[in-house]
Amino acid sequence: MVEDRYSAIFKLDRLGPAMVADGLAEVQVRWPNVPIVFCETRQLAEEWTYRFLAAAHAWAETEAPALDRITPIAGETILDDAPAAPGPTTAEIRAWARAQGIAVPDRGRLRPDIREAWRTAHRDADGEFSGSALRPDGR
Repeated sequence: MVEDRYSAIFKLDRLGPAMVADGLAEVQVRWPNVPIVFCETRQLAEEWTYRFLAAAHAWAETEAPALDRITPIAGETILDDAPAAPGPTTAEIRAWARAQGIAVPDRGRLRPDIREAWRTAHRDADGEFSGSALRPDGR
């Protein structure tokens, strides 16, 4: 989306207009499915974007190939391949421990029992961690 007229390219004084026009043509040849749309004002650009995204959404809901790409296979979820959520920082665990009245050093590694206490306190009924989960390396 370009918030100006195409003809404005040829009025540029800090860049070579031909270089910009050639660059746009090269981009369009390289990625022909990505539209480059010139709208004179921000209001027109927003209107065009709104309508484009609405049309794309309507198409994606009814087009079988799109549904096949975005619908998980039975028994699989998109999250199966997702990396684990980052765990709490040492500073976060320290602050939590101090709030619980647990003595912790100002610096250095935390004792394993402090990390285990944090895990126990943040485990929900299903055994999953609520909020942020610890990373696989225990940090």
